[in-house]
Amino acid sequence: MIKRLSSLAAVALMSTSCSDFEEMNIDPFGANAQQVQVEYFINNAIVGAQQDPHIAERIFVLYWKTAGRQQLGGGIVVGTHNDGWTVDYYGRSYLSGWLSAVTAAITVANEQIEANNVQPYTNNLLQVARIWRAYLMSEMSDMFGPIPIDGYSGVNPNYASVQDVYYHLLDELREASTSLDLSVSASAISRFDPAYGYDFANWQRYANSMRMRLAMRLSEVDAAKAKSEFEAAASGPFISTLGEMMEVDETGGWDALTGVMTRTWNAFTLSATLNNLFVGLGGINSETSLGASYSQYVKPENYIGIRYPNHFTTMTNDPAAGYWLDGLPKVMDPRAYAAFAIPGDFSNPQFNFYPEEAVARNTSRNLMNPGGETVFKTINAAYTWNAGPNGDWGTKGSLNQVRSYQGTTPRLINKFRNGTNSRTFFAPWESYFLIAEAATRGWTVPQSGQAAYEKGIELSFDYWGVSSHLGNYLTSTSYNRAGTSVSWSHNTEPPATRTMNYVDGTNNATGTVEIRYPVNNIYKNGTVKNDHLTKIITQKFIAQNPYLPLETWSDHRRLGLPFFENPAVENTLVNMPALTSANYMTSDIRFFPQRIPYPSTLRNNNGEGYDEAIKALGGEDNALTPLWWAKKTN
Repeated sequence: MIKRLSSLAAVALMSTSCSDFEEMNIDPFGANAQQVQVEYFINNAIVGAQQDPHIAERIFVLYWKTAGRQQLGGGIVVGTHNDGWTVDYYGRSYLSGWLSAVTAAITVANEQIEANNVQPYTNNLLQVARIWRAYLMSEMSDMFGPIPIDGYSGVNPNYASVQDVYYHLLDELREASTSLDLSVSASAISRFDPAYGYDFANWQRYANSMRMRLAMRLSEVDAAKAKSEFEAAASGPFISTLGEMMEVDETGGWDALTGVMTRTWNAFTLSATLNNLFVGLGGINSETSLGASYSQYVKPENYIGIRYPNHFTTMTNDPAAGYWLDGLPKVMDPRAYAAFAIPGDFSNPQFNFYPEEAVARNTSRNLMNPGGETVFKTINAAYTWNAGPNGDWGTKGSLNQVRSYQGTTPRLINKFRNGTNSRTFFAPWESYFLIAEAATRGWTVPQSGQAAYEKGIELSFDYWGVSSHLGNYLTSTSYNRAGTSVSWSHNTEPPATRTMNYVDGTNNATGTVEIRYPVNNIYKNGTVKNDHLTKIITQKFIAQNPYLPLETWSDHRRLGLPFFENPAVENTLVNMPALTSANYMTSDIRFFPQRIPYPSTLRNNNGEGYDEAIKALGGEDNALTPLWWAKKTN
């Protein structure tokens, strides 16, 4: 496509749904590089990367949101992948789609500049294309590992190490950001930029924010490089307000702009990881968030629920394993109720009824007796709040009709499901949480760690419409289930356990039990649960829901934060053999996916490139091999 001008013109024609290309006084298929317009290629690359429903369901939903623990799911969480999904994403979408289009934009822009056949904004379009290509390449590398740096223009490109890829992307972002001329207007072609309408000041902010993101990714393996790159990026303008957010409007239907979470057969039920962060965090009572009419459903703060040892897995380090909460938690991060609908709360105008309204309205399900032929107990899950861990529940799972049924579990609200929202690629809260992390590392940044941390929370609260709770939230010393509080100045570690009341589901007897705060062995050998970095990443994780699961996954791979519960192992997990019935209470990087294996088409069509990639990866081509910037051991 890059070498053949007729092909460039053809791609340009396909890159827009409007008739502008047809208005050119030339035959579009006879156009040369001086006649095609760069903005068409950029539009194609941005729109395509929204992921049409075929790609989005497989990559965004089943890979990213599951590995990033923003939803309940299996597959990649237990080390399993689907080669067909990967082939579609890697080849049809990336190599011959988005990345090729943005590379064509760069090539054509450079040729037009060299020939002095330019619009006043052509150089800025070149920089925008470089910025967007840097994002696309980072997405690809963060999924697979080594990728080509200067390829995509030949048949069999060479594969570079992740370190080389990151160094290249940081250079690209620096050069593109500083090369933008902010005095130039491109309002005449603004409709071809679905992100910023060619507001070049915002593109510069996005470049600097992306540079901060990628620099921080190197923090654990290349601290000097990470520090220098981050400090330079943070000294320039970055995404700092909701109005500067890098986002693209979604639509309904079935095209590239269709919302990534609109498929009706995906339920998007709450994950145990996110739930453990929500419950108890921030000191805001559920009645305060929801209103007095919900108080009848709210349980005491020291109540863990009903224990069903024969129906709910206990072979995981999830702190609530084995228990069903027959109501709502007393204390909850207010964003939880803003993001997820309570089962049975059909008066909520944002309640989503996918995949079937009858299923969503059915909140009564059974726990079966051994053998599965008779009912042990019927549970009505209306106005309850539960999220079970993923993994293999064995016989307990087969007897449990409640745990993952879509009518009994909190579900993502409707505005993210109906194609009326905007997909977020970079939000201002991420800028501030990155700055807060940099401050804790002693780097030179524009704000103190506390100021940036609290600003990030404030912006997230603004986004969710819960700002009335911010003041009390920021001063809260209440621990969530992972043992982390909100207040920056509160660094007291939680006790090993806390005494909770429960009901025995087999005989309805009441009792007390010592519930452990989970030990996260991946971070500081499990000795720390409430330091500044844990607070920052906890808040960042919550704020990134629901559009940035690749980032929540990347932070966990990089730091081991926040706490991810282990998959349940009532039966052995075939693709995660290191996790056993003897060590399921210990966190270990071998229990969490680290990447997606390369598609079989790469090995079959470019064996030399595949061998280069695996050599640069430094491990086997499977889901459990850590990337260069990720943790290698606990």
